[in-house]
Amino acid sequence: MTLLAGIIPAEHAAGHTLVLPYHDGPVEVSPMASAWFSDVAWLREPSRTSGARKMTGARFRGIQQTQSVTPGVMRLGEEHIATGPFVVEGEHLAEISLNVPKAEAYVLSRSDGLRDVRASAPTSYDDRDGIARAFSQALPQGEELRVIQWAVAAARKTGGVLLGDGRRVMVPDPAASVNLGLYSAHPLAPGDVLPLLRAFIATAEVGADQPTPDGSPRYRLVGPTAYDGSIVIDVERVDRVPRALGALDWRAYGPFAYRLSWVPADPYELELEQPSGLHVIARARMRSSIARLAVSLQGRIAGVIVDDGGFVATVEELELRNDPQASAGNGRAWV
Repeated sequence: MTLLAGIIPAEHAAGHTLVLPYHDGPVEVSPMASAWFSDVAWLREPSRTSGARKMTGARFRGIQQTQSVTPGVMRLGEEHIATGPFVVEGEHLAEISLNVPKAEAYVLSRSDGLRDVRASAPTSYDDRDGIARAFSQALPQGEELRVIQWAVAAARKTGGVLLGDGRRVMVPDPAASVNLGLYSAHPLAPGDVLPLLRAFIATAEVGADQPTPDGSPRYRLVGPTAYDGSIVIDVERVDRVPRALGALDWRAYGPFAYRLSWVPADPYELELEQPSGLHVIARARMRSSIARLAVSLQGRIAGVIVDDGGFVATVEELELRNDPQASAGNGRAWV
């Protein structure tokens, strides 16, 4: 049985349905798709029409502003399309456990109308995205798998939901997004970055320092803690930057990558859809620390921050990662 019956037209019911919360406005899907796929374009753009509807009933007076949406079709890579948006409200949101007043859905399917060929059942069901659980009988592969992985990343970024085949619910936890990358035109030596890391973990040290033959920096800084794992910063010059940066002015970023990542006490838990409580507590602290560290580094050398979903992360987004339960209220890790 597919979900969102009555919202998603019957001819699209079996497609993967990406449901994105509608907060201050609709989520711009095209830029998010362009962060993963090179061939993204509206084959038919959606249209939005605003209007007014008179409110009736003993308790209501006046006019309510309404908006109708005519779905469009967007090319998503070489083989797939996204059809939408379809407005989702009321009891349909409760049906998929999405606690927002309004959302919009996009159906992801093959452009030729055929079904994707899938592989055998997964050999392991441990993945933080819940893809192996959702497709326990036959795992998507190739381009279909990439579309699903993108949709999960988009749902995690926005607090949304993905319905695999229109019925298998995947609700990626936004708090599971921890790692960040800063791409800047300015190279810093290990001694310039180490004090920034030590502001969060006093025991941080240089783990490796091997400049490239042309003199570009290439090093690793490690900040170990007793309870929360380690923060690792890898710095190097790269030949390729994330696709999401392609939409920006080239002067906004550079070839020097500062990758900030968390290595928990038990790295295996990174692959679990439902990790332990201790892992979640440590993750919250480290998520806050890495976000603050990235903003601090960006304030010094400019550049653009990209999250582990491959999307550009704004300073406002990173500020929301601050853990309200951080020890002593200063966002420092336990050492």
